[in-house]
Amino acid sequence: MSAFERLHPAVQHHIVNSLGWSSLRPLQESSIDPILQGKNAILLAPTAGGKTEAAIFPVFSRMLSENWQGLSVLYVCPIKALLNNLEHRLDSFATLVGRRVELWHGDIKDSKRQKIGKAPPDILLATPESIEVILVSRRIEHRMFFQNVKAVIIDEVHAFAGDDRGWHLLSLLERLTRLTGRDIQRIGLSATVGNPQDLLKWVSGSSKSEGLVINPRVKDAVKPDVQVDYVGNLGNAAIVISRLHRGEKRLVFCDSRSQVERLSVELRGLGVATHVSHSSLSLDERKRAEAAFAQGQDCVIVATSTLELGIDVGDLDRVIQIDAPFTVASFLQRIGRTGRRAGSSRNCLFLTTTEDAFLRAMGLMRLWVEGYVEPIVPPPLPFHILAQQIMALSLQESGIGFQAWRAHIGGMPGFAGMDPGDQNEIVRHMRLAGILFEDGGLLMMGDEGEAKFGRRHFMELMSVFLSPPMFTILHGRKEIGQVHQHSFQTHNKGPAILALAGQSWRVTHIDWNRHIAYVEPSKERGKSRWVGGGQPMHFKLCQAVVRVLVEETTGFSVSERGQALLADLRDEFDWLEPEKTFLISNGKGEVRWWTFAGQALNSQAATHLVDCGFEAKFDNFSVMLKGVCEPEKVLSAIHSWYANRGQGLRSVAHEEMANSLKFSACLSVTMISKMFTERRNIFPELERLASWFDASSVQSMNFTAYH
Repeated sequence: MSAFERLHPAVQHHIVNSLGWSSLRPLQESSIDPILQGKNAILLAPTAGGKTEAAIFPVFSRMLSENWQGLSVLYVCPIKALLNNLEHRLDSFATLVGRRVELWHGDIKDSKRQKIGKAPPDILLATPESIEVILVSRRIEHRMFFQNVKAVIIDEVHAFAGDDRGWHLLSLLERLTRLTGRDIQRIGLSATVGNPQDLLKWVSGSSKSEGLVINPRVKDAVKPDVQVDYVGNLGNAAIVISRLHRGEKRLVFCDSRSQVERLSVELRGLGVATHVSHSSLSLDERKRAEAAFAQGQDCVIVATSTLELGIDVGDLDRVIQIDAPFTVASFLQRIGRTGRRAGSSRNCLFLTTTEDAFLRAMGLMRLWVEGYVEPIVPPPLPFHILAQQIMALSLQESGIGFQAWRAHIGGMPGFAGMDPGDQNEIVRHMRLAGILFEDGGLLMMGDEGEAKFGRRHFMELMSVFLSPPMFTILHGRKEIGQVHQHSFQTHNKGPAILALAGQSWRVTHIDWNRHIAYVEPSKERGKSRWVGGGQPMHFKLCQAVVRVLVEETTGFSVSERGQALLADLRDEFDWLEPEKTFLISNGKGEVRWWTFAGQALNSQAATHLVDCGFEAKFDNFSVMLKGVCEPEKVLSAIHSWYANRGQGLRSVAHEEMANSLKFSACLSVTMISKMFTERRNIFPELERLASWFDASSVQSMNFTAYH
């Protein structure tokens, strides 16, 4: 009997007759037996690789064969836009087999939520924050609501696992396991990652069920078409896009919302039918743009990484990348949007606007050709998430015992590996700070906890990430999107001109108390701001750049402009060698230490050098020193940093981390410092650098004049 034949007869019937499918993809075929057996699983495939159907078909089969009733499946996504996109598709599948799907997130009206609470669907599409809302709500009997949950499907699971939202999600699954009294099946859907077995272990949490990674090999019928070009600025990039591939549908990725808005204005000025999609646009604006693009032919949609996460915008002809993402995994997601039609190939054109972006793109392609994909590494010691979860449990249970919280969430991997003394210290600090108070052996929200997190029915407690101060932009009654308040700052006395949804808007009135700005269309060039630091380049990517500069590259093409720039850069860095670092002097008392080690390591090296009395700045490739006249002192300071293995970090960095944590008030300075030390761990890379430099080979660091 084939795997397909083991599906419930109704599911088989509708796949063949209602959907008109003649066969399943390899991933869909391979997923049937493990999911039917109740195993935990990670399903790996590129974007548009059929992962959703690979999970949902056997889950529907279990639902019918085992007669699951009530809310039995949770489908979790990292962003609301992806949930909105999936709702129609999953609902159409569910309707075929007589089941119901509902959607719950922050944009769903309260009246709709009340209906869902009274009559739960078979499958609920939700974000982790929405699940948290239901668990702590007094308007829904959460035990009754979740009592029949038997499986959870986590879409884009790699997007969760790499940050603290992943720990939040796993904590929620542990609490649901406690509520239901059963081992809930966990199915993660992911693009290619470098450590899928680790990701499986992570998503399984305390589950005792067997798990496996499902990743059948599918050979590309046609070699991907990848080219790196250098265009110098965003205006030139717009000109290239306007002239290339006319008549085709082009998805253009940018790595900031500001860049998306600027490029869309340039393209529209060149007569290109352009649509815009990013997280700060209103829901209606995003839906309108994505639907128009899906139905169009000769058009462009300019987007941030929100369209990297599987949102369906129809068949694409081309993917164009402005500058470069910072990981191979992200590149694979983006190029995976193309090549879906028979006979077509996956493709990506890089249009880089700076020399640094060109080098990053070249390094990224070097890693791709070498077959490297970054591992997903969850951030260690999530002390602040433990604090948030204890507060949430105190609301969920109307008080939680001093040690009883362990029965609910103690098995979550991020908490299970913690020192019990550290866990007790967190609770002790929260009690001393008044965030929690103890009454009859139960921990409850204290006055300080209610003051900090109790506004709007504890909504501040539902999510684990900080949100910048955003203003909603309205044209009449129509919401356009949101911008940071810094967008209203101007150098003249006139009103601010914003760029949003690919158009310019003149601000006519600002309601500072309600965080609303009213606008009207403008023909002037607008500009909007959003807060968000640039991503650092990781160690392996920087080292790949070194290989690009000293070795020939193959496996992708480089434009004539790119080849000319690469030749110039190779001449400029003709002293560079792999697995060495270099001190280069400009002859004016300034020295640059070229490490090609990444921003995380260079920032700590710069901190040490400042403590040694130097004036230091850093970037991804180097540390810049000013006022340096004695090379021996520089070498001695670097050697001492290696010898101490990067110890002695200053408290200013700890303060930086405290400001980035939403629940830092729940942690003592000692606990924040401990988190910082673990999370800024650069020891593996530092050991690599130290192996290139030791006391017997100081001279290998060439201190030369740079001309």
